[in-house]
Amino acid sequence: MARIYNFSAGPATLPVPVLEEAAKAVVEIAGSGMSILELSHRGKIYETLHNEARANCLKLMGLDPAEYTVIFMGGGASTQFAVVPMNFLPAGKTADYVDGGEWGKKAIETAQKLGTVNIAASSAAQKHAVLPRDFKWTAGAAYAHVTTNNTIEGTQMRFLPDAGSPLVVDASSDFLSCQMDWKKASLVYAGAQKNAGPAGVTIIVMKKSFMATAKKDIPAVFQYAVHDKADSLYNTPPAFPIYVFGLVLKWIEAQGGIGAVEARNKRKAALIYDVLDAHADFYDVAVAPKDDRSWMNITWRVRDTAKEEAFLAGAKALHLDGLKGHRNVGGFRASIYNAFPEEGCAVLAQYLKDFAKK
Repeated sequence: MARIYNFSAGPATLPVPVLEEAAKAVVEIAGSGMSILELSHRGKIYETLHNEARANCLKLMGLDPAEYTVIFMGGGASTQFAVVPMNFLPAGKTADYVDGGEWGKKAIETAQKLGTVNIAASSAAQKHAVLPRDFKWTAGAAYAHVTTNNTIEGTQMRFLPDAGSPLVVDASSDFLSCQMDWKKASLVYAGAQKNAGPAGVTIIVMKKSFMATAKKDIPAVFQYAVHDKADSLYNTPPAFPIYVFGLVLKWIEAQGGIGAVEARNKRKAALIYDVLDAHADFYDVAVAPKDDRSWMNITWRVRDTAKEEAFLAGAKALHLDGLKGHRNVGGFRASIYNAFPEEGCAVLAQYLKDFAKK
């Protein structure tokens, strides 16, 4: 099968070795006579895969399993928008949120239905074309929430701020893509379908001491502590996405770890940004400050919007798919998550050059 270059924002490209291994497991796994899709989540084979993925996740993030735990849940990041304040925003307390784009805004809107929220920083006035700055944190806040990568707008925070309260991080679209000081975070959550596997599992990495402060007057299925006590087997887990997540972790380690993946992601993004900047009379990069630009989602426009359809048609002829920008902002977007091949970025870069000369 000839694979195209899939620039989709998600579900996104997975590593070919992971797909090949998962394809075999769909028929039979570990000589069990069963598919991974049929395997009991209470059996030894799955239990080993499940616990290995949890351990390897902490290992890659440089976190001590005595201090942190990994929980698997369903529902995607959008469910976590509600579950986080349900657990950690009691009456009489305030949670700080940073509004850096559409997904941060959705997290804020959800939390506001469950408690008191302070907008600690926002880039809305700049139409989210820059990262928020000048944080105004609340003294004694229940927690502070940030979204590290903004898929729609194309900005990325490759650092974790010092909020003065427990830091909650939505890392859904840049999880394990660059080195971060994860010890500064009390809770990190990520939907798998960008960098970590297929849709269906949300990875939650949490400091145990923070989890111990959670409310207990909410239904058990929404309590992180309940899931953790049951090793994420409180109810039937999304076994196949967790299995693939485990394979992705091994693939990252085989690449040389997160440091090597970061170097590759930086090179991939530079291939595209350099061409866009070199043809600034023809293309308009959505995010001007270079330090604010995402390495995961590159957003731009053709200055002559009448040429947009021709650009997409030419891209399709080269098997470059998924480049149309989000409906909220228009233009174009190239999503180049961890598994996206470097040669695909080179092909797009050459096409951008050629199209600008027409």
